[in-house]
Amino acid sequence: MTRDVLRPTDSSRADRVTYVELFFDLVFVFALTQLSAYLYDNQTLLGAVEGAIMVCALWWAWVSTTWVTNWLDPVKLPVRAAVVALAFVSFVMSVAIAEAFGERAWTFAIAYIVLQVGRTAFIVWATARHDRRISRDFACVLAWTLVAAALWLTGALLPIQWQLPLWAAALTVELLGTILGYPVPRFGRVLIEAWDVSGPHIAERTSLFVLIALGEGLLVTGFAFVGTESSPASILAMATAFVAAAATWWIYFDHGERIGAEAMESSQQPGRLARTAYTWVHLAIIGGIVLLSVGDKESLGHPDARGMAATLIILGGPALFLVGSVLFRRTMERRWARAQLTGIVVLALVAGTTMAAWPLDALTLSVIAAVVLLGVAGGETAGRARRGRRSGG
Repeated sequence: MTRDVLRPTDSSRADRVTYVELFFDLVFVFALTQLSAYLYDNQTLLGAVEGAIMVCALWWAWVSTTWVTNWLDPVKLPVRAAVVALAFVSFVMSVAIAEAFGERAWTFAIAYIVLQVGRTAFIVWATARHDRRISRDFACVLAWTLVAAALWLTGALLPIQWQLPLWAAALTVELLGTILGYPVPRFGRVLIEAWDVSGPHIAERTSLFVLIALGEGLLVTGFAFVGTESSPASILAMATAFVAAAATWWIYFDHGERIGAEAMESSQQPGRLARTAYTWVHLAIIGGIVLLSVGDKESLGHPDARGMAATLIILGGPALFLVGSVLFRRTMERRWARAQLTGIVVLALVAGTTMAAWPLDALTLSVIAAVVLLGVAGGETAGRARRGRRSGG
């Protein structure tokens, strides 16, 4: 490629999220909806493990694309065309989620491989003449991605009992690469911590994905309510789902996006900070929001349900989100968020009491979870006001 398609560093486009990136993100509304439906229909230990594989795969596909568009300029025609093509491949992958551990294993695996390998090969090619260091770094990433691709394909080829461990191994290879720096003989390792990434761009892209996940939850709950006969229990469940979503939004957006961008702008190693806070920690945040939507659907469809599965689904989503939020604030602000920690403890106590001595129904657990999230949002805002920090949008 003779044309330089890197993002300009001396203009406002260096940090701006483009419309084609938002178009790419829209595909993941459908992907998350499919994932929520799969988790709701497979409330077993095996279903939970398979769901975790799907969450990690979807997140990894999305966040890896975000890193690439942090380097490349989507305004340039070749990059824009590549992002649109990646959106189509992501759509195909999303269609296969419901049967990813069944008849459409090949569809999911091939789409995922094309997405991961194609995107990485594109940036290697696009930067070969214009930034040889970046091209070399992503060549190392490509080598690890190809190893993982072999495991994805093998898992889809072999009988079902081999699929789960091989796909888990494939994800492990990709995730481990970020920790080790994708070492390749003769090439050395990638110094991700030395990457001069755009903090505002990554922070805004990720916050928009959080909004997509929250919107997906409301979408799932809304469709479930429309398909259910109206009753006091269903109305309460719907209202509780909205309150929980609003509180989750408040906890994350009160000033979370801004502190992330500010921390990376002032950091001497923005690449390392972005990798920790936005690649790793946000996996827990997104996973928690997805699980929260599954819990909302459970309380709406089966308000009287009791047992370990219902308890873990309904309380596990808010707890996982708060764990991710605590780790994010710790990474960016070097402090422990007391409100979130208190919320985690309360949810754990309620879960323990419910499973050990006093079983509560799904609707009651949803109300408790929403109240806890509201309390955390209020405590977080009060703490911010005491510290003199302004709120976000």
